[in-house]
Amino acid sequence: MKFSRYIGIDYSGAKTADSRLPALQVYAAARDGEPSRVGPPAAARHWSRREVAHYCREALTAGPPVIIGLDHGFSFPLGYMRRFGIGSWNAFLRDFVRHWPTTDPQITVEALRADNPRYGQASELRLCEAWTATAKSVFLFDVQGAVAKSTHAGVPWLYWLSSSAEVRARVHFWPFDGFAVPAGKSVLAEAYPSLYRRRFDKGDRKADEQDAWSVAAWLQAADRRGSLARYFEPPLTAGERRQALLEGWILGVW
Repeated sequence: MKFSRYIGIDYSGAKTADSRLPALQVYAAARDGEPSRVGPPAAARHWSRREVAHYCREALTAGPPVIIGLDHGFSFPLGYMRRFGIGSWNAFLRDFVRHWPTTDPQITVEALRADNPRYGQASELRLCEAWTATAKSVFLFDVQGAVAKSTHAGVPWLYWLSSSAEVRARVHFWPFDGFAVPAGKSVLAEAYPSLYRRRFDKGDRKADEQDAWSVAAWLQAADRRGSLARYFEPPLTAGERRQALLEGWILGVW
């Protein structure tokens, strides 16, 4: 097996970066055994996004390689990139945090939506979203199951993580650092719980808990079968690969 731990995170874009959110759930599995809930620090009942970011950094850089599946969009559609002259994922992150500084204390996604110049249309899809039956646009707000708010709250934390030299040395941001994952590297990848959750019994877990649990369980099972490497290499044409290196890709979409 390629990884030592498998972490699934069900994200939330509600309130501020320091608000404790019931919908923000973290589950982790070792190579054997089912995923278990990871509680927030300081004996708190719920996580904040800031705490989750710090947890990710520690998990990704301490010890043997781990893989984290994070439930929000990592990038935006190609049309958005062309409109604003953005040619790389790193350039996208730098541009995005200037207009959506949602890591700042007391800042909410809602407060930044009005008249924001970096905005897209709800009809715009990334290629990986077009390849699924249910994935929604990263610009579609205010509907059940929307990922837009989580994405706009979470992308600046990707910038925070990727700005660390220690993280960059240890972590492969998939697929932006390439589709193939080098041996010995931890991985941070975009996950979509709807792809995995129905494969596993829900038990007595709540919906957000099941989403995080399912991501961790699917990653573990795929690695155990030896099929995870296949999912790192979706069957894309050369042009589609170039597009996905900018837009990102949902791990498991094939």
